[in-house]
Formats: sequence, C-alpha cells, structure tokens
Amino acid sequence: MMDEEHTRDYRAQCAQCSAVDWGITDEGQFYCRSCHNVIERTQEVVDTSYLVNSRISTVSKKTRNKTKLEHGRDWLVCEGFQFILRQQADALLALGVCPQFKDDVLCNMWRRYLQKSRQAYTRNPVRAGRFRLARPASDSDSAPESLGLSDFSRASESETEGEGPSRPSSASASASASGWSSDGCSSVCSGSLDAGAYSSSRETMTLMTMPRTLALCHLGLLWAREALTLSDLLRFVAEGHVPYINAHQAFPEEMKLYGRDIGVFRVESIPSHQSVQQQAHKMAVFLKLPAFPPITPECLLHPSPLSLRYLMEANLPDELHGWVRKVVKQAGIGQEALLTYDPTGRKAQLGSYDLQAAALIIVTMKLLFKLDDQAEWTLSKEADEENDRENRIFSLLRWYRTVQPVLDLARGREEHSLARQTWKPRKPLYPSKKEKSVVLKRRRVVEQLQANFQKLSGSAPEPQRCPPSSFRFRWGEEEEEGDLDGPSFQNQSLDRALRQSGRKSRLSNPQYWHTALRTCDPWHCGDHFAEVEPTLPGTYAWVLGLFSFLLGVPTARVHAEVCRVEHRLVENKSKRKRKRPPARRERKRKRRRAASSTKTTSA
Repeated sequence: MMDEEHTRDYRAQCAQCSAVDWGITDEGQFYCRSCHNVIERTQEVVDTSYLVNSRISTVSKKTRNKTKLEHGRDWLVCEGFQFILRQQADALLALGVCPQFKDDVLCNMWRRYLQKSRQAYTRNPVRAGRFRLARPASDSDSAPESLGLSDFSRASESETEGEGPSRPSSASASASASGWSSDGCSSVCSGSLDAGAYSSSRETMTLMTMPRTLALCHLGLLWAREALTLSDLLRFVAEGHVPYINAHQAFPEEMKLYGRDIGVFRVESIPSHQSVQQQAHKMAVFLKLPAFPPITPECLLHPSPLSLRYLMEANLPDELHGWVRKVVKQAGIGQEALLTYDPTGRKAQLGSYDLQAAALIIVTMKLLFKLDDQAEWTLSKEADEENDRENRIFSLLRWYRTVQPVLDLARGREEHSLARQTWKPRKPLYPSKKEKSVVLKRRRVVEQLQANFQKLSGSAPEPQRCPPSSFRFRWGEEEEEGDLDGPSFQNQSLDRALRQSGRKSRLSNPQYWHTALRTCDPWHCGDHFAEVEPTLPGTYAWVLGLFSFLLGVPTARVHAEVCRVEHRLVENKSKRKRKRPPARRERKRKRRRAASSTKTTSA
C-alpha cells in the first residue's frame, strides 16, 4: 500500500502510545494508526501513479479536529460538583466520620438536590431538549466511577421527548443562549456543556456553588449527629484535609476546564462560619428536608459534652463543667425540642452548637470569677497564696500567663500559613483555548522567577502539613511524652471561687454584670459590638478573643451568643419569680388563717 511505501523508512516510535505504525493523511501528514496522533512530519514525494487501484488509509476531519482541540468527554457542571462532593466525603471518612455518612446521608441529599433543581431524577429536566450527551466509546474505561448521573440525565431526556413533540425553535434558542454548538458535543465558551447557561442563570438559589458543597457536607454531618462541628469543618478545609481550594485539580483528564468553568469552580477564599451556616439553612429549606434526628444528652453536639470538649481545649478545670451544666439547666438550653433542627418549622433556624457551648463556658466564668478586671485578680492572689502551701487551686492569673503566649504563637502560625497559601492551581486555567499558549508561557516565567528568587533569598522550604486533630492545643503534665503547649489546669479545684454553705457550694461573687440585653430585630438592627467593645473589661474581651480563635469566628459573634444565653437566664429567672408553686401559696394562706384565728381568740 502507498502508506507502507512512504513510511517504510520512518521507524520512530509514537510519542503518545510508543507504537510504530504510521499512516498518511489527506494533507500528507504522518499519523499513528494506533492512537491517531498527527505529527509534523510530512510526505516529501507525491507520485500520482500510486493512486490507481490503491487504498489509502485516512482519518476523517471530525476525528482530526477533535484531536486538535483536545476536547475530552462531554460533561455537565453538576457532574463536576458531584466529583468534588465525593472527594470531600472520602476525606471526611478518612477523618473518622461514620461509614454511613457518604452513601446513606450525603448521597441521598445530593440526589434530592438534583431532583429539586430538575437537573436529574425527574421527567421534566431543566435542560431537556435536543442536546444529548454524546459519549465516546472509550468513556466506559476511562470515566471515573460516579453515581450514574449522566446515564440518568439521558434517560430523563428521552422520556421527556417521548411525552410530546419537540420544538426546534426553542431548542435552537436555548443553544444560542447557552453557548453550545449545534452538534451538542462541545461548548464554545467553556469546557463543560452548560457553564455558559449556568453562570448566566437567574435562578441562583437552585445552583450549586463551591461554598454550598461545604453547606451540604455540614447538613450531612448534622443529620448523622457527628461530633464534627462547622468550625471543625472549616478548619480542616483551611488546613487542606478536606478538598476545597483548587479541588478541580483532581478532575479526570477527560474533563477539560477552561473559560466560564473557571468562575464556577475556582475559589480565592474560604467562606466564613456565618455564611456557610446561612447557606446550609437555605439549602435545607430548598430541599424540604424533614426534621433532623433529635439532639439528646447522649449526642456529642449537646451543650453538655460539647462544652466539656472546649473546656479541655481552653485548658480550664474539669470542675467547671458541673457549673456549665447548671447554667444549661437554668437557661433551658438543653431541651431536645430547642436543640433539634427542623427546617419545616415556621421560625426554623439552624443553631450554632459550637458557639453555644463556648458562650455557656464564658457565662459560667463570669458567674465564678466575674471577669470585671478586679474580682478575678483578687481571687487569683488568694489562690496563689494557697498554692504556695502545695495546694492545687485554679488561679486565673496563672492560667492567663500560660495560655497567652501559646495563643500568640498559634495566631502567628495561622497568619503565616494564610500568607503562604497558594490560591492558584498547579495546572493553569485559561479563559479560552486561543490564550492557552500565552497563559502557559506566563506560568513558566513566573515559576522560573520564583525558583530564582528562592535560591537568592535562601527561603526555608514549605512546612509539612500537620496531621488532622480535633484540638488546636495540647496541654499536659511535664512528664508526659510528646510536644506539649504547656501545663494542664484540668485537675485543679475552684475553692477560691466558691464558698461552702453547709453541704452546698455557693458563689463567692453574688453579683453578675452584663451588657444591655436588648432584643433587636435582625432585619432592621445590626451588630452593636463595635459600640460596646471599648467599655468591656479587658479580661472578658481576652476570653472572647480566645474562643473566637478556637472557633474561627469573629469576636462579635461570640459576644452576641453570650448575650443570647444571658437573656435566656434572666428571662427564665423572672418567669420563676412570677409563677410560684401552688403548694407554696397554699401554705401562706394557712399561715394567714392561723394568725387571724389566734388574734380573734386572744381578743
């Protein structure tokens, strides 16, 4: 054959598949018959006599164009988010979450979202029409394992077309609006099929985003009643243990990412605690989820066990936990109906269990030590005098001097890691395929300059990522092995903060101070922390900052939760005063009758 005549002397291996089986295209270029890779070598001599009764091996223009564009497989934006959610679920399973979380909880919530947003699992899909997903024959071997989303979408589209006649005019209009090509196999402005329509859609409430993947994971953890709070989830994201930053780098090679896909999947910051909590509540309402499993005292999200964990984190005495439980009982916060999340309720609100536990600890510390820059230091001096006699009494001054330098070091490490955070992915993203060469060249120049600068400056290599842990600090005795942040105060007593009255222990400071407990409308009234912050005692402000760092939330949110707990305490106390028990009233009536009868007899 003619190909063998002209390719006989060229025995080089193919750069793609290492095969030696060359053919010649219509344009005279060499191509590999095994993988259809076209190279720059061309045919030097063309003899027309060989064209008579000859059979020339060629490759069609469609295959050639597809090879040149490196299109990959056709995929939807929701498939990309599904891949990211699966990676996040696998990471949470590696952190110790129960095995049922991925398949029984998160997977069902994701399917419910696809059905509610009419992207799959419905007879009337939002993108139904004449644009079917065309899979190459090799996709079954190279495509990643998924939940069958693409197959279900194609089945839904075929069912929709079978129910009624199609409308070509509307289909062509949707094609021009979304940026799809007429053959349904590529998108002009993005690597995915629907990124153009996805980014321009007005239904922003139904569209999945990167922060909403964390909101969905938080809902799944809450449904499974895992001890992993929202602050823990965001901290693991910041430390890189849960995929979020540049999570699209783990996409398979056949899922090309460029153009408008960049705005959908690229993130340049970690969402805040409050924003993820709000997104989770909106997601639960949109999905119409039923009431979540109840938060019982045995659940680790209940204020009692969760406050014990934060007492250990803050290096506070374990004896403080008994008083925290009394505050929980007096404020009525431990009720199952109050803690259980029900999105279907009229005034449904997703609670912050971590913030609530921290606020309970701070209120208990104010009850015991007052935290007014006077009483706590007086109690600390008395405790230090007792400790000179080899007693183990908790001193707030010693505790402050132990925790303060460790807290400053941890804040410095966090700021340093945030400054070193690489937000740009290793694989460069380009807005269009025309600009691919320019973007790659700029990336090579930047990497070369960075390498030269590191050689000249002698900067230290990047620190290794620490293993995941539920605690930021590690406190213990000096004889314990391992890296400790300081001595532990957990086994010390609260004798100076308490007074023995018979068999009961009473507070040494009967007075309690608090800021104005005004109830504000969240729609018309904002945060008042900036107004009251200059007037707050220094010790109380420092304790707020400590728990603000532990939870990764602003100090204003911790103070607002403290005010909420104090408001419930005052409200419940006033209710108890107004409502006296009937037996008590009956005894008073009997005393009055007895007193009146005695006066009558004496008269």
